[in-house]
Amino acid sequence: MKGAIERNLGEQPIARIMADNALKSHDLVKISTGHITHKMVARACKGRRLTPNMKSKIRDALTRATDKVYAMDELFNY
Repeated sequence: MKGAIERNLGEQPIARIMADNALKSHDLVKISTGHITHKMVARACKGRRLTPNMKSKIRDALTRATDKVYAMDELFNY
């Protein structure tokens, strides 16, 4: 298909940040105030393309878990 959007973008920086802070998917799901699932967090780490709204929810959960504010480009390279 010509002009198809690449959906698998490889491991994202969020995966390294979570590992450095000893966080698992469950930690983000548990602390999240928005509706996120383990599968959504796993997709974010693996580089599966997410909607801007979902990226915001995951960033907010990570911010709450680490007490550090992250920019989107620090977590995702797309």
